[in-house]
Amino acid sequence: MTTCGPVTIECVTGNIAQQPDVEAIVNAANAELRMGGGVAGAIHRAAGPGLEEECRPLAPIRPGEAVITGGHRLPNRYVIHCLGPVYGRDRPEAELLASCYRRALELAESKHIRSIAFPAISCGVFGYPMEEGARVALHTVWEMAPTLRHVRLIRFVLFHPEDQQRFQRILEEISESSRRT
Repeated sequence: MTTCGPVTIECVTGNIAQQPDVEAIVNAANAELRMGGGVAGAIHRAAGPGLEEECRPLAPIRPGEAVITGGHRLPNRYVIHCLGPVYGRDRPEAELLASCYRRALELAESKHIRSIAFPAISCGVFGYPMEEGARVALHTVWEMAPTLRHVRLIRFVLFHPEDQQRFQRILEEISESSRRT
């Protein structure tokens, strides 16, 4: 756990669909905002069919874009759906990935959301290397944190302990680097 201005940033191991103490979770969505594998599948299964129904008129979205829906049967008030880039296909990958995190935080701010949980967007079936994806995600969030008026907790929820450790290490590097400047 690290603070950047008024915002706490933490990295945990867990299931993004089981974060009852945050107002919004982020879905690593597909363009049609439908149930898929990985994060999208876990969130849609936990939320129930109402989520896909609410998503239908919002689709399709393009890489780097985000939309917001209700949480349905999830313990979270909101789900923010981001379409991350497919690594090696959607370019420029880093800019599109950073846009996902920025747009999700902008939507959270617009709804006065105080806590949000992110998965490692694009780092699963979309093929983004975990180390690179973590750096883009954490740098983007770190840069935005001081400007946030409502969001006070940003949590990264990683499925595997080694991914959580990687995110934590990079977060500590960014924090240490910013203290030196």
